[in-house]
Amino acid sequence: MVREMVIAMRPRRWLKNLFMFAALVFGVKLSDPVLVARSVVAFVCLCLLASAGYLINDLVDMERDRLHPGKRHRPLPAGKLKRSWALGGAIVLGSVGLSVAIILGGRFALVCAVFLAVEIGYSLFFTNYVILDVMIIALAFILRVVAGSVIAEATIFSPWLYVCASFLALFLALCKRRHELIVLGDLAPRHRKVLGDYSSALLVQMISVVTSSTLIAYSLFTFWSAHVPENKSMMLTIPFVLYGMFRYLLLMQRRDLPGSPEEMLIRDPPLVVNNLLWGAAVLAILYLF
Repeated sequence: MVREMVIAMRPRRWLKNLFMFAALVFGVKLSDPVLVARSVVAFVCLCLLASAGYLINDLVDMERDRLHPGKRHRPLPAGKLKRSWALGGAIVLGSVGLSVAIILGGRFALVCAVFLAVEIGYSLFFTNYVILDVMIIALAFILRVVAGSVIAEATIFSPWLYVCASFLALFLALCKRRHELIVLGDLAPRHRKVLGDYSSALLVQMISVVTSSTLIAYSLFTFWSAHVPENKSMMLTIPFVLYGMFRYLLLMQRRDLPGSPEEMLIRDPPLVVNNLLWGAAVLAILYLF
């Protein structure tokens, strides 16, 4: 049962919480060991809260997940994990996460409380409303960045950081919705009610708008954001972002995707190499040159 609980916590999805390190990295504060240590603890805290949200999500969507070719193998839909264990696990994880957040500071605890409320609210309510559902997903990503900014004690506010995070989160959410339509076909509305309000053509248009907006926002970020080098060398990272988004769009066309869309960020070799090169380039430009 413990193994099933760990699987239901979706540790691979913790990758999303890396967004909270954005303020630390782009604020050029990686050389401060205290802030780095606090950020790592905060990351663990967000992981606990996110897993609590995932357990609630599985409890709410358990019957509908049995219609999905991939999600039906999750512990709850597959009947390998009891509902009482999942509910108890969500309560424990949420309580521990918020307790740690309070220790780290009142402002951080407030952001974490809002984050958990948004995660639960999405599962119980917002997931049923077209467009609003993906915007709430984006809000959760923004709250991760805000949490990181609070922990990193960012004194210089960079709106570009939040703009880029918002558009990227919308990009990922819309791509996931379109992939669900591709995989589920006519069963899509039965698995997720809101999918009946989306169409492939609509999602393609929305993805096109968000893709362009993300690339433009990131390009402007490399020139105008606080802490970027005055020699504009950060613009050298733009091709990595361009390739990464195009590669992700290519993968989302596949019906036989080996794993969830989010997992492709760590499972697709070209995408993994590209992301590592982008990270290395960012660190080199900010901290070495």
